[in-house]
Amino acid sequence: MTIAQFPAFARQYWGKIRSRLLAGTYHPVPVRRVFIPKPNGDLRPLGIPTVLDRVIQQAIAQVLTPLFDPHFSKHSYGFRYGRNAHEAVRSVQEAAQAGYGDAVDCDLKSFFDTVKFDRLMRLLARRVSDKRVLRLIGAYLRAGVKLEDGQVEATTQGVPQGGPLSPLLANIMLDPLDKELERRGLRFARYADDFLILVRSSRAAQRVMQSVTRYVETRLKLVVNRQKSKAAPLAQCAFLGFEIRRGRIVWTQKAHQRFKERIQEITSRSRGVSTFCMLRELKRYVVGWLNYFGISQLYRVVPELDQWLRRRVRLYYWKQWKRPWTRRRQLIRLGIHPAEVSKATRSHRGYWFMAGTSIVQRALDNRWLTERGVPNLTRQWVEMHYGKQNPKFDPAAANLTGTA
Repeated sequence: MTIAQFPAFARQYWGKIRSRLLAGTYHPVPVRRVFIPKPNGDLRPLGIPTVLDRVIQQAIAQVLTPLFDPHFSKHSYGFRYGRNAHEAVRSVQEAAQAGYGDAVDCDLKSFFDTVKFDRLMRLLARRVSDKRVLRLIGAYLRAGVKLEDGQVEATTQGVPQGGPLSPLLANIMLDPLDKELERRGLRFARYADDFLILVRSSRAAQRVMQSVTRYVETRLKLVVNRQKSKAAPLAQCAFLGFEIRRGRIVWTQKAHQRFKERIQEITSRSRGVSTFCMLRELKRYVVGWLNYFGISQLYRVVPELDQWLRRRVRLYYWKQWKRPWTRRRQLIRLGIHPAEVSKATRSHRGYWFMAGTSIVQRALDNRWLTERGVPNLTRQWVEMHYGKQNPKFDPAAANLTGTA
């Protein structure tokens, strides 16, 4: 059943479903197993509920959130109304500026897949008195997983990622950890299962690392990934795709590299999509990426990345004009003198080299690219940090015009 088909289904069958929910006889359908790629090349398992179960889970979440959320820690930022990852990163920056130069970067191994049902249900029962609601949540946790070959696999632990209720259950499960860190007087920031503890010395970081690992594994019955967890200077710790260097927020080298790899995928000529679709997808991705990573306070890399992006688009068009006569016709149409055109059309240099030549840059200048929807990273970054009306900002100095 699709989402569009659900309203008609609900009008016909909701009475029966409601009766089963009230009587405690409703049985959720096993979730569908889907794998999505992770940045490190591994696959992340998702459990996609049916449309009906998503609606019921969303209803449960909307009722339970007001019961639990006001009691969550102020240092918890993930999956909470009015809070976001940027606030979590800025809280780490504030700690760094206050002299907390070392950190405990603790990684929970397969957190969503290792949550113990009995522990989670006890935490839920502290604020949920209706046994029917608890039984229904328990039924969702134990509903099983339908694999790609059609077989159903039983679930004995874990919270399936993909359902509307899972984020709230994750915060409920990790709230005791937040309370324990607060009780110890530690500064920290947590976003879902990703958290960073800030301390003032390397010795304190080592001590906190050991004690927190012991608490997580003995009290919460979760697993700490010792290969990825570390006690180190804050500048060497990544948090939500950012690092804090000399008190400034900077996106990580890994995020920078992933951006370039994704742009190369979008602007690849072998994808078999139209130029219009490529430009639309490019703009959507770049604007979304910078809306998140644009809080980085290191300006120097932004124009460099902007120039690289424009060169990728010029390379796309140069490949599109496959034949020398096509390139000659297009260059002349774009204002290049015929005497100069032969220098480019007869060149045997590679695509990337040609995309950086002055002839191609003048033909496909920044204004021409902007008219076709190529996003401008530099302008967007400046507007995010200084507003659209910034008298001190020189567009020419920031490569917003010209041929770079």
